[in-house]
Amino acid sequence: MNKEELVQEVAKKTRQTNKNVKEILDAALEAITKTVSKGKKVTLVGFGTFESRKRAARIGRNPQTGKELKIPAKKVPAFSAGKKFKEAVAKK
Repeated sequence: MNKEELVQEVAKKTRQTNKNVKEILDAALEAITKTVSKGKKVTLVGFGTFESRKRAARIGRNPQTGKELKIPAKKVPAFSAGKKFKEAVAKK
């Protein structure tokens, strides 16, 4: 399912227009992105938690030459599924 299909599904269930649902979804995703980029967590009980995690610096290899590379430390976005979400997926 892509974003447009999600918008259509939510619009159908809520009896809202696709335009309204898209604006709400965009605002929600923007709020999640902004909060996580500040280093804070966003927890949606039963669904999951969005957060940023630090990835340590490490040594990698160039697959073409085999030469070692230094990969710098950085922050990356992460998602941890909630209990209800995990259970729903496990049933299928």
